[in-house]
Amino acid sequence: MPGPSPSGSTPPPPDEGWARLESEPEFRALVAAKRRFILPATLFFVVYYFALPVLVGYFPGMMGRDVVGNVNVAYLFALSQFFMAWILMAMYVRRARDFDAQAAKIAAGSTLGGDR
Repeated sequence: MPGPSPSGSTPPPPDEGWARLESEPEFRALVAAKRRFILPATLFFVVYYFALPVLVGYFPGMMGRDVVGNVNVAYLFALSQFFMAWILMAMYVRRARDFDAQAAKIAAGSTLGGDR
């Protein structure tokens, strides 16, 4: 068990401290905000990713249609998946900065971690 913190008080046991942190409105708001972004983004990614094999399997005529020279719709869709992944990554990085700032603010006000 850790000793007294610099302020002289002994930090609460970890389980009690986490339970208190999890009940704070700021922490719950952070978790909810992350969930509101991560779940739809993941769902969109999975649907977009698996759309290519599904479309090629069920609509080969449409996906095999040439657009420019020998480049067909399926190739363009496959290429678009790279851009989609980069865009999602950039969106997440931008939101993660906000999440990190919120987490740092919550951590600064928390007594968890003792001497941190």
